[in-house]
Amino acid sequence: MTIDPPFLVSFAITRKCNLRCKHCYSEALEEKSPDELSTDEAKRLLDELAAWRIGLLIIDGGEPLMREDLFELASYASNRGLRVVIGSNGTLIDRETAQRLKKTGIKMVSISIDGAKPETHDSFRGEKGSFLKALEAAKACKEAELPFQFNMVIRRSTLLEIPAMLQLAVKSGAMAAEFFDLIQVRRVKELCPEEVLSKSERKQIAEWLAEAQKSCPIPIRFVACPMYPLILKEKNVKPKHFPSSLLKRIPYWEGGCAAGRPKGYITILPNGDVIPCMLLQVKLGNIRKQSIRDIWERSETLVKLRNRSLLKNACGECKFRDQCGGCRGRAYETKGDILAEDPGCWLTKPS
Repeated sequence: MTIDPPFLVSFAITRKCNLRCKHCYSEALEEKSPDELSTDEAKRLLDELAAWRIGLLIIDGGEPLMREDLFELASYASNRGLRVVIGSNGTLIDRETAQRLKKTGIKMVSISIDGAKPETHDSFRGEKGSFLKALEAAKACKEAELPFQFNMVIRRSTLLEIPAMLQLAVKSGAMAAEFFDLIQVRRVKELCPEEVLSKSERKQIAEWLAEAQKSCPIPIRFVACPMYPLILKEKNVKPKHFPSSLLKRIPYWEGGCAAGRPKGYITILPNGDVIPCMLLQVKLGNIRKQSIRDIWERSETLVKLRNRSLLKNACGECKFRDQCGGCRGRAYETKGDILAEDPGCWLTKPS
């Protein structure tokens, strides 16, 4: 039986990065990994993704601008008919780079902003001056008429700065504000475990964002918090400045956690390893040994993830099981089980 492809595919083309972020899901390095896919291997993957007719390709890292053939790969993907966006820390994007990115066919840039003040952002990103460079990147993209959004990690140190961070995104001309709930992957556990939100903090900020969405002129998203769309629906949030349909963004609105699900999400790492999501780091296979489509359709792990009736304890018993499913990455990192209840969810009492 053919299974619908993912809507979003994140392709981390390198682990090389010029920053040292405390939360890095990619466990980025200062130098290129020796097992990184070659240009030809990457192009073969892009051919397959194009034939698969996915909805959106996210070129990610590490810092993708640290890979020498980035522009070649982005142009190749665009010419194959893929809708391409890129995720960057912004420190390497000047006017010329923004124009080059646009010429390759890239449709949008996600720029990481992790605070409303330089000291908040820079301490988390590991380099003084990175905040101002990221804002300059936003300015360069705006001048090049290359759409951009801000990607912002929510953690305890930034809870009081969230309103100002949202305002900064709007003021800078971002097309969306995408907040990320901090998940305890290995680097987070080692460097900043105290920054992970409690359930009550997560609930409070999700409700604040939902209320802010009513008057905010750009879409607000909250990644790794599949309970957030439930709040938007419960409150019947109708944005004043754009159609409500923009909130119903595949794959998060109806099905909750999209990791490895049809019309959902999948991640390909620089060495060709495939995982369900950047936040759910369970190896499914490697594209050097299997096609991405074969991994997608045959992985026993994905079969389990797609069957919400297998969810355990509170998530399995929850009335929102099929609309939410809990964050599978948070469940795995805290419980060691991809089907465990989401310990960060406030909707049900944990067993």
